[in-house]
Amino acid sequence: MEELRKIPGVDTFLNQSDIKEMIAASNADLVKYCIRKILAEIKTEIKDGAKLPEQQIILDRVKKQYDILTQKKLRTIINATGIINHTNLGRVPFGEGLLHEATERLKGYNNLEFDLDEAKRGSRNAHTEELLKYLTGAEDVLVVNNNAAAVLLILRTFAKDKEVIVSRGELIEIGGSFRIPDILAASDCNMVEVGTTNKTRIADYQKAITKETAILLKAHRSNYTILGFTEEVKLKELVALGKTEGIPVVYDMGSGILNKANHKGFQNEPDVQQCLRTGIDLLSFSGDKLLGGPQAGIIAGRKDLVARLKKDPMLRALRLGKLNIAFLETICSYYLNAEDLATKNLLFKTLYQSTDLLEQKALHLQKLLKNKGIDTEVQSSKGQFGGGALPGETIESRALYLSFTEGSNKQRAVLAEQMHYHLLQQPKALLSILKKGKVYFDVLCLVEEDTETIAELIGLTHQNLMESCAT
Repeated sequence: MEELRKIPGVDTFLNQSDIKEMIAASNADLVKYCIRKILAEIKTEIKDGAKLPEQQIILDRVKKQYDILTQKKLRTIINATGIINHTNLGRVPFGEGLLHEATERLKGYNNLEFDLDEAKRGSRNAHTEELLKYLTGAEDVLVVNNNAAAVLLILRTFAKDKEVIVSRGELIEIGGSFRIPDILAASDCNMVEVGTTNKTRIADYQKAITKETAILLKAHRSNYTILGFTEEVKLKELVALGKTEGIPVVYDMGSGILNKANHKGFQNEPDVQQCLRTGIDLLSFSGDKLLGGPQAGIIAGRKDLVARLKKDPMLRALRLGKLNIAFLETICSYYLNAEDLATKNLLFKTLYQSTDLLEQKALHLQKLLKNKGIDTEVQSSKGQFGGGALPGETIESRALYLSFTEGSNKQRAVLAEQMHYHLLQQPKALLSILKKGKVYFDVLCLVEEDTETIAELIGLTHQNLMESCAT
């Protein structure tokens, strides 16, 4: 085809000033890769009927490809959504104190799998084992890379090719399409559903038990609620049945608050210590939800059962890396001191803010924006725990509502949407709430040192939008 023959060669671009700058900033091989990739794409497009783009357009595409490879994708985001444990934003931030304490032990070599007392190979589980046994009250614990892995390991170890009984009302799905039935299938277990979506009784479990039954499974509905005509088997009932029948009871807690006795807002959430006191055989929960730490799956329960899990060959594929071990050990250490927990664990530090403090934060940001000629209104707001935890529970907060006065309702809604998306494209992105054509900035998760930055981002974006409207 004539158009194919017109495609320039790589050398055509190498003398371009922009290309030379890219080469100087990185290396020639990388830039040549970008050029070849774009030229290959153009060749395919021409075969599909497209025309050869102008050389400047090709050059722009090369620059974009170069940026994709050289610019860091993981960026800092200021969270103005009012969701503390935001799944899409990396859950709860670690905070300066946690980062410093954990990374100090990651500089150079460390004793990840070396027993300093015995001067021989050790276990990576040892760094958090005793601390977590104390905090949970469990006979033994094992940590893997997330809670899904914890459930998978338990099921494969104790119920491979056997039956697992679970309530239909607990066949949960969490973010990323993780579903209990899929994990059961991946674990080579045979799922036996009992009860109905809204009602399951202990008799339903009793009737379903056979000689092939290996586990009685309970899953906490941590990200939704069922209200109305409902009935759920209590954990202690299921544990009693398991003891009678000689069948292990396993509880997928999901969120996993260690002890809710001293924490406001968790009264309807099961806690690890109480669940273990029922005599349950094994339970598992996440390290990065209500614990406030890194991604991890924590298995706690009977010593003999945990010992079997530690010997399973699958454990090597699911084990925790040194970074998350350092962060998990550090975040767990804060639970030994109430002041550390309230100040260094950002989940609780954020949660324990007074309404007066939230009001002050909102008014301070409002004043900064007023100085930039931007009118806002402070309103009461309802924050959320997030992270698939405590559905229906809200947290008293404050939010700034930014109002656009120019144009029709439709035009104002367009401006609000543009602001919402433009703020995400800034070097330090700001995520707001876009609701019914309006922009809100909830202050619950905002830290004081970011206030000036937030005001600058909003001010600059607002100015650009107004100038765009004027032209």
